[in-house]
Amino acid sequence: MAKQLIKGNEAVVYGALLGGATHFFGYPITPASEIAHAAAEYFVSTGRVFLQAEDEVNAVNMLYGAASAGARVMTASSGPGIALMSEGLSYLAGAELPAVVVDVQRAGPGLGNIWPEQGDYNMVVKGGGHGNYRNIVLAPFSAQEMCDFAYRAFELADRYRMTVFILADAYIGQIMEAVEVPSKVLHAPRKDWALYADRESRHNLITSILMNTELLYHHNLKLQEKYARVERELVEWEEYDTADAEFLFVAYGISARISLSVVRELRRLNLKAGLLRPKTLYPFPSTRITELAQQVNQIAVVELSNGQMAADVELAAKKPVLKYNWMGGKVPSIQEVLDLAKQDFKQPVTVRG
Repeated sequence: MAKQLIKGNEAVVYGALLGGATHFFGYPITPASEIAHAAAEYFVSTGRVFLQAEDEVNAVNMLYGAASAGARVMTASSGPGIALMSEGLSYLAGAELPAVVVDVQRAGPGLGNIWPEQGDYNMVVKGGGHGNYRNIVLAPFSAQEMCDFAYRAFELADRYRMTVFILADAYIGQIMEAVEVPSKVLHAPRKDWALYADRESRHNLITSILMNTELLYHHNLKLQEKYARVERELVEWEEYDTADAEFLFVAYGISARISLSVVRELRRLNLKAGLLRPKTLYPFPSTRITELAQQVNQIAVVELSNGQMAADVELAAKKPVLKYNWMGGKVPSIQEVLDLAKQDFKQPVTVRG
């Protein structure tokens, strides 16, 4: 199909529908509201199911029910709504039900405001709900990737029987860019574990409660083995100018777009900078960061939070990193980040923000 000029929030709906999504349950919240608006139009007009739930708690439990019946399900929200879904997200993980959740991050804590932030990293990447579970987390860089990631998210969710998060920020959700949507519509095969109200599936059981401690112990072990497989098979990232880099930026979302512009400016000044952009936040590209940490003199993590991803980068790098942090909806200009980088290029590690 020809490219279309659309918002990231609308592009994610296009990608989801072409990726085989059958049901959308959600509740609108700024800056993710356009996802629910677009889903209300396009899911219904293409014969899929759209339902505006009473709230986010009901929405996530609708995901549980429809996913149990083999549907390809999704929802979308922002930080406060995702927080309300935490219990249901843990239930989905415990029952190994595939689902896709889009989080368009806004400033917090509390209601905060509607401006961009990346403060949901710990909540989404580390779990959020109770228990020892993980979500696959994709980090889009553009409206095109909002579409592309949604298109493949349902296949990943089905393959691993996990929730797949698309963790965007308000800029990526609201940005309007040319997007080329996929030409092929994907469909889910019949799932041998799901409940279809027929003879073949009558003995299937969907549950996240195991009252026997030995059974629950082994269920948790099985989940951890699956997560280890995800870490082996799925980790993805993109690099820019890292071959000879002495100064490495690590960033995702709008922070990565800003950092890429900074890298280009530093290169014009003959300063050898590069960027690693995680495309999956879980699994995280720890091994590659470890390798690059041995090459570069400094690593700067640019993020719209108090340094949540920086903690994972520091763990992988095995040394302190520079933290360029902005919070509360404040987003730095290219010049602001460039000035920090020029100052720190050959200086001892400090904390910025």
